[in-house]
Amino acid sequence: MSSTAVSPPVVKAKALYCPQCGGPVELRGFAHTLSVVCPQCGSVLDTSGPLVHILQKAQEQQRIEPGIPLGTRGKLDGGEFEVIGFQIRTITVDGVPYSWAEYLLFNPYRGFAYLSEYQGHWNFIRVLPLLPSQSGKLVRVEGRGYMLFQRAVATTTYVLGEFPWKAKVGDTAEVNDYVSPPLVVSAEKTDQEVVWSRGDYRTGAEIWKAFNLPGRPPAAIGVYENQPSPYGGELGSLWRTYIWLMVALAALMFWFTVSAGYKAAFQDHYVFSPGAKIEPSFVTPVFDLNGHTSAVRVDIHTDLDNSWAYFNLALINNTDGHAYDFGKEVSYYHGVEDGESWSEGSKKASATVPAVPAGRYYLRIEPELNEKQTSDMSYDVEVHRGVPSYGLFVLAGLLLLIPPIIGTIRRASFEAARWRESDYGGSGA
Repeated sequence: MSSTAVSPPVVKAKALYCPQCGGPVELRGFAHTLSVVCPQCGSVLDTSGPLVHILQKAQEQQRIEPGIPLGTRGKLDGGEFEVIGFQIRTITVDGVPYSWAEYLLFNPYRGFAYLSEYQGHWNFIRVLPLLPSQSGKLVRVEGRGYMLFQRAVATTTYVLGEFPWKAKVGDTAEVNDYVSPPLVVSAEKTDQEVVWSRGDYRTGAEIWKAFNLPGRPPAAIGVYENQPSPYGGELGSLWRTYIWLMVALAALMFWFTVSAGYKAAFQDHYVFSPGAKIEPSFVTPVFDLNGHTSAVRVDIHTDLDNSWAYFNLALINNTDGHAYDFGKEVSYYHGVEDGESWSEGSKKASATVPAVPAGRYYLRIEPELNEKQTSDMSYDVEVHRGVPSYGLFVLAGLLLLIPPIIGTIRRASFEAARWRESDYGGSGA
């Protein structure tokens, strides 16, 4: 037995005539349609009963052409929908009216859906089958939280096409929007009911492609309430890249530390007597600095107590006499004030000479002591070869931090622009 595919039955639109002007009116929503606007005279007709009567006489304002013409079909979320209704809705904030467009979409097998458009920002909207859970300014739908963005009273200021309710100019509803980009959950409350819906943000390019519309969509203006941040995914990628680069940098620092060949090249103990009538400067025995060119660190450990000392130092090449002059101050003070002990400074200090070639060297040391100190100062001098220098690594880490910080600032700026349009500024319950 052979089988043949059965196509869905072709659904034909129902036609009637306007009692105001006698013109033909086509119903694409079939029995669902409770009101329709006559395309000839603009009268709003009540189709809820067998006899069509005028629900509202012709709208006085100039006819508005929808950006997506009635009767246009497009594919959204895997289904083909036809545009059968269009309305303009307006809210007033601080005396300023703000209007947006809403398109009613119909599929005889999937029911109704909606498209909203405000200043080039679009949302594909479906009615929620279940009521969200509410807690203050937060609602939850399927485990996802949505923050209250605004409350307003929306007034219908223009209608065209057909609707599954008796739509007419002047209809009002209290609208509460809750956002969690790219989604928005809305509650529309009238005297008869409360309808919850969820919108999914779409770009104008997506809508134009879905409905195969000519030309280009209107450009999006500003930041919309549930517009996804263009820096969201990019920001996460930037921070992940930064973390991996820091791991690589840390591994490089470890290798650099191990390969630096850190070791003591010279160490000795000295005593400086401030009252001695001898030349304070002296030189150490010659010592070897082996290996490749690297940093040399000189450590000085003293027994200073409530005093200071300054060491004039020079690392001198014993072969060619090339000298690296530098100095270091050591100071340490402590005491008790108002019953609390304090201290500042340290009894030791270090100085680093970068990029010293291998060779035989000696130190010239000339200590200076606080003139108020009369007792001797003991100190140890140590010279270390292969001291790793982390300055470039620190600089590299700071430079790598710039892109994610810029991305974070951009995202914060985008979110600030979003919530400036809110009644609540993103505050929680």
